[in-house]
Amino acid sequence: MLVHRIPLPDILNVSGKKPWECRFLDTMEMWKFGDYKHFTSLKLLCALFGIPTPKDDIDGSQVAGVFYNEKDCDRIAKYCEKDVLATAQVYLRMNGMETIKPENVEGSFK
Repeated sequence: MLVHRIPLPDILNVSGKKPWECRFLDTMEMWKFGDYKHFTSLKLLCALFGIPTPKDDIDGSQVAGVFYNEKDCDRIAKYCEKDVLATAQVYLRMNGMETIKPENVEGSFK
């Protein structure tokens, strides 16, 4: 529904709710088979929603190497700015709102 910009019905909008406040079964809980990994990557969410990925230069696993080996704090700052923007865009889309237009974005990563 979110991908096609169809508003979620109240019963499915569980943002901020406690598990006992939800009136349905969570299939993610049922299908993870005891696995503790219960997240979806930002890169995948960006692809799903058609949002530019912040992982076009480096990803989080490479930040330490860029810092210690290349001493390139500007590159890390650009990555972090893109990551924050992508997170905001995904949040907006998941809540049925319009994303931030590129002309309204300021930052060193443009």
